[in-house]
Amino acid sequence: MAENHNDRRPLILISNDDSINAPGLLRLVDYVRYLGDIIVVAPEDPHSGMSSAFTVTDALRIQSRDDYNGARMFTVNGTPVDCVKLGLHAVVPRKPDLMLAGINHGSNSGTSIIYSGTMGAVLEACMEGIPAVGFSLTHHSVKADFSLSAPMVTEIASKVLSQGLPHGVCLNVNIPAKVVPAGIRTCRAARGRWSDGYCRYLDPHGSPFYMLKGRFINEDLDAVDTDEYWLERGYISVVPVSPDMTMSSSIKEMGQRFNTSD
Repeated sequence: MAENHNDRRPLILISNDDSINAPGLLRLVDYVRYLGDIIVVAPEDPHSGMSSAFTVTDALRIQSRDDYNGARMFTVNGTPVDCVKLGLHAVVPRKPDLMLAGINHGSNSGTSIIYSGTMGAVLEACMEGIPAVGFSLTHHSVKADFSLSAPMVTEIASKVLSQGLPHGVCLNVNIPAKVVPAGIRTCRAARGRWSDGYCRYLDPHGSPFYMLKGRFINEDLDAVDTDEYWLERGYISVVPVSPDMTMSSSIKEMGQRFNTSD
């Protein structure tokens, strides 16, 4: 008898950048486990700040782990994007109905998406035509309490699973820490930049080394339609993003400046 594809459970691929052992990853599995069959493909080690980096010259290996709360668990000795690419190539039995990343330990609001390994994985899935969402909590501690936002995480994942997303669009979702979220607001990313300060230290041999201690500078302080604005007021922010980084509104102006005659 032919398989009835309409009767099969949705397939959900989950990854992150904080590693297979991150509490936020396990909580995400907990919150969406009833929505479908879950396969986790996550980095062996933390890969924060890796953006869309992927491995070119080193061999990648997949290792299976013990199942967790009904989810099949796998690690890859690479980046979050490696996990998505290799997961789709060699782990999942078919194209997933949904891809989720997180829950990240730390915010990915504003322009942080440029650096985020969490969102690198999401953007990779989006380019493969898979509805994809990245979740981040504005708290870096491994002891952070993710449970306060659990119902809304499930709600967002469920709606994307049932309704899909526009072609070429994925979601960057940030969650305020230490509060029950007041609600959900879809908005734009705050404009800003990272002030990449570094601390200088000396090793035991007297040679200097440096450690990053950058901070985000919000250049949209007066705007009321940004993720930073709503996060400060206790709301979950949902920012639609796209792998297509074309600034379409500038094509005409730049064409007048640079185009040459035939």
